[in-house]
Amino acid sequence: LEGRFTFKEYARFRKSVEVGLEGGPRRLVFDLSGLEFIDSAALGMLLLARDDASAVDSEVALRGAEGQVARVLDVARFRQVFAAG
Repeated sequence: LEGRFTFKEYARFRKSVEVGLEGGPRRLVFDLSGLEFIDSAALGMLLLARDDASAVDSEVALRGAEGQVARVLDVARFRQVFAAG
C-alpha cells in the first residue's frame, strides 16, 4: 500500500484481498510503510479483510506503519486486533 489509503481505494483493495485469499488458508501481510495517510474508511476495510480471512482460516497481519498511520493504528488499538507482520 502506498500514499493515501482512503475509501477511494475500496474496490481495488477488496479485489486484492479476494485474490490473496483464493486457494485456501494463508496469511495476508499488508506492508504499510509506504502509506502517508490512513482514514477511518481504510480502517474499516482492514477489518473487513480480517473478517474475510478468518472465514477461510487465514489471518491478516500489518507491518511497517509509521507516522500518522502508526498513530491512527495505535488509537484504534489495531495492534491488538491484527498480528504483526
